[in-house]
Amino acid sequence: MAEDLRSLYVTALKNTHALELQALQIMERQVERLERYPEMDAALRRHITETHGQRDRLEEALSALGESPSALKEGVLGLMGNLAAIAHTPAQDKILKNAFANRAFENYEAAAYDSLITIAEAAGQAGPITGFQQSLKEELAMAQTVADLVKPTTQRYLQLTLSGDKADR
Repeated sequence: MAEDLRSLYVTALKNTHALELQALQIMERQVERLERYPEMDAALRRHITETHGQRDRLEEALSALGESPSALKEGVLGLMGNLAAIAHTPAQDKILKNAFANRAFENYEAAAYDSLITIAEAAGQAGPITGFQQSLKEELAMAQTVADLVKPTTQRYLQLTLSGDKADR
């Protein structure tokens, strides 16, 4: 593969790998506080497992090229993931803010996989594409799951808040 295409592909792999770390940190922080929202908790826990598999696929593709994840990108996006998770913590309606952010983030990840697949094809890297397509499918499914949970999560939030109960967890 031409050096420019290889470089672009490696960058896309590293960026997507770092993005998945950010996703893990956001989700892992949220599941610590979802005892009153079991459906969201279950969806996030299921997707955490999928995300580990997605990171494994990205690591395999990097390794096949003699590359490894970017420590700098991992550090920066990991910090951003933790800050994003912390940002909503003091809010009474943080469950709603997290649901909105999760919906946007899952679609962002799906777009990243669409782009990565396109770059992999251009770079002649057909081997990992099936795995990336699986990751894309998982991200799109999670985006739909989160979208479908906004209404029931909001209804549960209203029920808890209006009854005087704690609704933030």
